[in-house]
Amino acid sequence: MSISNRMLLSIRRRLALMVTRGVVALVNDAAKMQALQITIMDGETLDDVEHWQQYGFTAYPQAGAEALVLSVGGHRAHSVVVSCGDRRYRLTGMEGGEVAIYTDEQDKVHLKRGRVIEIETHTLNIKAAQAVNFDTPIITTTGQVVSDGDQIAAGISQQHHTHGQVMPGSGSTGAPQ
Repeated sequence: MSISNRMLLSIRRRLALMVTRGVVALVNDAAKMQALQITIMDGETLDDVEHWQQYGFTAYPQAGAEALVLSVGGHRAHSVVVSCGDRRYRLTGMEGGEVAIYTDEQDKVHLKRGRVIEIETHTLNIKAAQAVNFDTPIITTTGQVVSDGDQIAAGISQQHHTHGQVMPGSGSTGAPQ
């Protein structure tokens, strides 16, 4: 084999090793750059592969998630994961232009067509140090509204708002006092 063919063979091998698919086995989320253990084709295991994520977004992939692995310079020892996906839990049936964030527990934030945002979960906690403001003509709920503090409606405190006696047989109270 000529020297040029041997050089080309080495380059071809490195190019072939540059991009591969893998499956997440373990996750180390304690470091500044999340590290994954990835099983790639032919059962080869790569340890401490950096998982590069977009600024402002982070995820902890489940074991079995699929990864796109880049081997920098064609060297497996210098591999990084540039994307993780998990077809087991991915939302389907979305329309063009829609965006969603989701989990394996079926929680989701779905930015839908028509400028509608849909949030589905068991408990939604919002923490704001100063205020939560709604600028909308109507708020609708299908359940109770519970408050530990004073309610103010049209500038009137409801803390000391009392009603008269229940009107017999009507199920309603008298006028506010």
